[in-house]
Amino acid sequence: MDTNGHEFKEELLHYDLVFRVVGYAFEVIKELGHGLHEKPYENALGLAFQDAGIAVQQQAVFPIVFKSRQVGEYVPDLIIDSAVIVDTKVIDRITDHERGQMLNYLRITSLRVGLIINFKRAKLEWERVVL
Repeated sequence: MDTNGHEFKEELLHYDLVFRVVGYAFEVIKELGHGLHEKPYENALGLAFQDAGIAVQQQAVFPIVFKSRQVGEYVPDLIIDSAVIVDTKVIDRITDHERGQMLNYLRITSLRVGLIINFKRAKLEWERVVL
């Protein structure tokens, strides 16, 4: 609670959904282990959400536009419940580079919340990024 007696979770955008995503990520790393390539983690998370009846889009395509013309496209790993981008990683650590990428992804998709989940080590690393 803050000094005004409000619950923090009420103030965090998509708190419950983010909590569930991280919970499924823990299940995935527990079953698959750490240090595989990114794709198995992405696929396993997608299946976990499908099994739970949570809407998931995998590899949706979004145009990158400059001066009203498409100059590329962004393909996020997962979009959960049309609200949260999930970017699976197998990297040494999450840095400002990944945070900056996620901010760009949020701008491109017009979403507000992203999760970077790193499966490199036995201890799951994750960060919530908000635009």
